[in-house]
Amino acid sequence: MGHSDNHPLAIHMLQNYIRVAWRNLTRNRTFSLINIFGLAIGLAVCMLITLFVMDELSYDQHNEHAAEIYRVNTEIHVNNSDFNDRSSPAQLSSVLVKDFPLVERTVRVTGSGNMLIKAGDQTFTETNAYRADSSLFDVFTLPMIAGDPKKSLSQPNTIVVSETIAKKYFGSTDVIGKTILADNVHSCKITGVIKDPVPQSHIKFHVISSLAGDEDAKSDFWLNNNYTTYILVKPGTTHEMVNGFVKQAAKKYAEPQLLNLFQSSFADLEKRGDWFRYKTVPLTSIHLHSTLSNEFEPGGNIQYIYIFIVIAVFIMVIACVNFMNLSTARSAGRSREVGVRKVMGSNRGQLVGQFLTESVVTSFLSLLLALILATMLLPLLNSISGKQITLYDYSTPWLPVALVAITFIVGLMAGTYPALFLSSFMPVQVLKGKLSTGLKGGWLRNSLVVFQFVAAIILIMGTLVIYSQLNYIRSKNLGYDREQVLVVKNAYSLGSHAATFKTEALQIPGITAGSRLSSLPTSNYSEGNRNAYSKSKTMSAEQTLTIADWAVDADYIPAMGMQIVAGRNFVPDRISDSNAMVINETAARVLGFKDPLTASLYDMAQNTKIVNSYNIIGIVKDFNAGSLRYDVAPVIMRLSKWGDRFAFRVKSSDIAAVVKQVEQKYLSMPGMAGQAFIYSFMDDDFNHLYKVEQQTGKIFISFAFFAILIACLGLFGLVSYATEQRTREIGIRKVLGAGIPNIIRLLSFDFVKLVLVATIVALPLGWIIMNLWLRDFAFRTNLSWWIFAIPALIALLLTLVTTSQQAIRAALINPVKSLKSE
Repeated sequence: MGHSDNHPLAIHMLQNYIRVAWRNLTRNRTFSLINIFGLAIGLAVCMLITLFVMDELSYDQHNEHAAEIYRVNTEIHVNNSDFNDRSSPAQLSSVLVKDFPLVERTVRVTGSGNMLIKAGDQTFTETNAYRADSSLFDVFTLPMIAGDPKKSLSQPNTIVVSETIAKKYFGSTDVIGKTILADNVHSCKITGVIKDPVPQSHIKFHVISSLAGDEDAKSDFWLNNNYTTYILVKPGTTHEMVNGFVKQAAKKYAEPQLLNLFQSSFADLEKRGDWFRYKTVPLTSIHLHSTLSNEFEPGGNIQYIYIFIVIAVFIMVIACVNFMNLSTARSAGRSREVGVRKVMGSNRGQLVGQFLTESVVTSFLSLLLALILATMLLPLLNSISGKQITLYDYSTPWLPVALVAITFIVGLMAGTYPALFLSSFMPVQVLKGKLSTGLKGGWLRNSLVVFQFVAAIILIMGTLVIYSQLNYIRSKNLGYDREQVLVVKNAYSLGSHAATFKTEALQIPGITAGSRLSSLPTSNYSEGNRNAYSKSKTMSAEQTLTIADWAVDADYIPAMGMQIVAGRNFVPDRISDSNAMVINETAARVLGFKDPLTASLYDMAQNTKIVNSYNIIGIVKDFNAGSLRYDVAPVIMRLSKWGDRFAFRVKSSDIAAVVKQVEQKYLSMPGMAGQAFIYSFMDDDFNHLYKVEQQTGKIFISFAFFAILIACLGLFGLVSYATEQRTREIGIRKVLGAGIPNIIRLLSFDFVKLVLVATIVALPLGWIIMNLWLRDFAFRTNLSWWIFAIPALIALLLTLVTTSQQAIRAALINPVKSLKSE
């Protein structure tokens, strides 16, 4: 009976707590809004960071057998030259299944990702198009809408497309049996339609043509790496075991060929500190952990994930510190209310309940506002990051629970201290005004303010360093001129008319130079096309290096704005130049010839003993190929008429008109009517190399802004409170002759001291963190003095502006009113 009586009483008491809490919130609107808004921003930003991090960590997890899938990478280090790639030999795939029972299935994928597709009168270049074995659907989870996954790629000239591609060309997914022309050469029958690839995939399959019948796919030459091989192993097979299988296969099949061609075994290489090996990488590690420069998609970076997690913690702690600081500061001003309540019969438990209820109600109002803010900010995050994140993701069902739990805990933490502290006062002391108030002596609160500004200063430093590094990348002399260079793709589509197109395009006003080529310094082809060259005809391993091998024409070097520093460039139609080479300065240094211009290099025709000889005729000044994360690679250029692209240097005030004329010339070539004209500009391709850094920089800057905003809100609240607490003191000082500068100095001094302490702590910490980030770049900006000075000045300036604004308000109040207020 007693229990049922207590139940309505408890509900009544809770209702009373909430009613009083709401009254206090509305009575102190400024403090309430600062408190609620500050915590809401912190919660909202933490939500967004959590969703971003979860999206990055979820890459390739959608595959049913994700934990059992590995990719084979090739790692070659010979005579200080390196070749690291996501490729492997054609026969590795079948050998692994045949020789190792724990390997369930394998699949090979090849292609640059670009494929010219023609269906009816529509022609486009598809950017996620690959060739693969029929076992693709056994390894990867690619749900099929139409067709038989076991048979769809089993025959030559068959192709599988995504639902987007099917609708793009045919208006529906009912396309089985229809034909499309691939690369203007292969007429392929559509045998399957798959669902669109999940965005969180390191390789996105939209077009997949069959490798069946491909002669190169049957090659048994193990020293050529043209395929990306994925392995599906049986559950329980460890990563070490998979590496063991690949090592045994290499020992059995690749080593005899290495011994035959280069007179060296794996052991001989290892004795000299060199290696030739295949290593596997778990599928789910590729996106965040791969350091290869030629991944299918621009990868993420696990370091950035750690950085964002730290930022999320920083922002959440800053927001919570604000909330607790303002709650405790404000509650100290309610000491008389506590005294009256005690005199009227309230016990300590009831007072604790009241304060905790107020704090929890405030924190849950913050949560509601945070959800609104996160919903509003999410499109901005998606725009910056290029993602498709949704707020209520099925993959993070724990997030709402975690948010409610964090909000409740923050509310309890913020309310516990004032509740216990104030409820312990003796009512007589409180009513006599003997309770000391103010900020002095609040070492915990001061420590928390220092922490806030340490975090804010480090975040500002991080923002400046990222900006400085990206600016350094944009302004660095790369050894070539990427500005206003039009790159026209699909040169092969022109067939025998390619030379005519180039000649006629060069006659267009505004085009000053042009070249047909296969490799550009703004792409990662320097990693993809590497060949073994020897300094001796014997092709011994001791004299052999792996070097980037670029096919160019005689106009390439001047068209790219590169500089010959020794020897000469190629001469068109000079027969002897068909076996000539131009090398870069790094290649000359690595090769170690006394006089490179009198030396020759040698390579061997595939799987034969026929040795080809090449004369070095020139040395080009070093240029940065690919990302500035990597050192300048040794590069060899050889004369070729068969590049897959053209590059035209444009000098015109109306670039669009020049591009239009080039397009018209391209489409006017015989057989090109109705074809797609695909082009880009070199500076855009260059920017794409730093897509991850640019996105990360923008996200970092956005989050840093919110961290600073929260810290300033907290500071504004504390200064407002300090001003309120010292109203009488300010009035007395004014009566005694103090001016506005004196009042500003009085209120600013304590806070400026805290910011100076924060600066002393933050600057060395920031220096260490920024150096760790810059270490990833082979070419990097210097940490100039202004990177340290600006954050400190911003923090100090924000403190002075905030305190001065409140101080001026207090100083302008009539001292009579100030003295009456207490």
